[in-house]
Amino acid sequence: MSQDIADCVRRSLQRYFRDLDGETPHAIYDMVVKSVEKPMLEVVMKQAGGNQTVAAQMLGLSRSTLRKKLAEYNIS
Repeated sequence: MSQDIADCVRRSLQRYFRDLDGETPHAIYDMVVKSVEKPMLEVVMKQAGGNQTVAAQMLGLSRSTLRKKLAEYNIS
């Protein structure tokens, strides 16, 4: 499964660079992290039934870190 995600990210980045059409890329790391992190948090929170403790365990994060990330992305 993780290889599928890696392949998807790889293809998306290749397409991103191809579509730049000569423009200089900026802040790629932040762009990728934000593109992946928010939907991941949304899906995991749904799978956890909104339970932050369960979601944090699923993600391998502390509950306080999860809470900060949820607030950052305005996810309830």
